[in-house]
Amino acid sequence: MKVIEAIKFNSGLLKNLLSAGIRLDDAQYIALYDEYIQMCAEGNKVSYIVAALADRYHISERKVYSLIKRFRSDCKPFAAE
Repeated sequence: MKVIEAIKFNSGLLKNLLSAGIRLDDAQYIALYDEYIQMCAEGNKVSYIVAALADRYHISERKVYSLIKRFRSDCKPFAAE
């Protein structure tokens, strides 16, 4: 399958995700957020969790904070079509 074929096949879904304010590259960090939730439930401090996840996923602590904030937020309402 060519890239353009995959985009055309999923164009409706992709448009809806973008309209909702979802960044497609965030999908690679779903496991990071799951680990964050688990570590919070275990009673770890947020600063420790962020540092550990940044090290584990080879990203900056600022990026981890940004991902957590974005994943916790509500989706934007879909624009009127």
